[in-house]
Amino acid sequence: MTKEYYEIAKEIEKIAIIPVIAIDNVKDVEPLAKALVNSGLLAAEITFRTAAAEEAISIISKKYPQILTGAGTVLTIDQAKAAVDSGSKFVVSPGFNPTVVDYCIENNIPIYPGVNNPTGVEAALERGLDVLKFFPAEASGGVKMVNAMGAPYGRVKFMATGGVSLNNVMSYLESPYIVACGGSWMVKSDLIRDGKFEMIEKLCKDAVELIKEWRK
Repeated sequence: MTKEYYEIAKEIEKIAIIPVIAIDNVKDVEPLAKALVNSGLLAAEITFRTAAAEEAISIISKKYPQILTGAGTVLTIDQAKAAVDSGSKFVVSPGFNPTVVDYCIENNIPIYPGVNNPTGVEAALERGLDVLKFFPAEASGGVKMVNAMGAPYGRVKFMATGGVSLNNVMSYLESPYIVACGGSWMVKSDLIRDGKFEMIEKLCKDAVELIKEWRK
């Protein structure tokens, strides 16, 4: 894979907890971005589940370049194109869609597709991808599944998302096969809609402190 693919993966691993954000209203993008910057949690996976996703990525990538901004829930080539055109540094998908994955590889777009079984892992390895999303993490067996699935493949690493929370995130990060976790507990949609950006900032700060303590 490209150098950029691994550089993004290293940045993700350094950050360790990636906020997974579904944003409904463009007016909330800047206060949300400011909360992330103030907290020190400099990453955002903006999901394409809402109509505001494309513009949100554009605003954050242009005005807050210190935030590692990616696009999540990318299901089609058109969404992958829109994400990159908007400034997304990487693409994440919930499953392994060969059409989307191959398009991203051919166009040097760092993509981290979702898998939850060995067949998906092997499809990814065939294409040179060895940093993958593990989704839906908890529903697919959690840390036990990660460890069982990671062991035969050696170099494969996962970003666990789906059911990851403050209560279980550390158990994932302690796995040798996990590079990071995606979570929405610190950036819940209702907190964004209600304008509770001070609360979001606090929850993101708590996540940053958690990682600092863990790495001591």
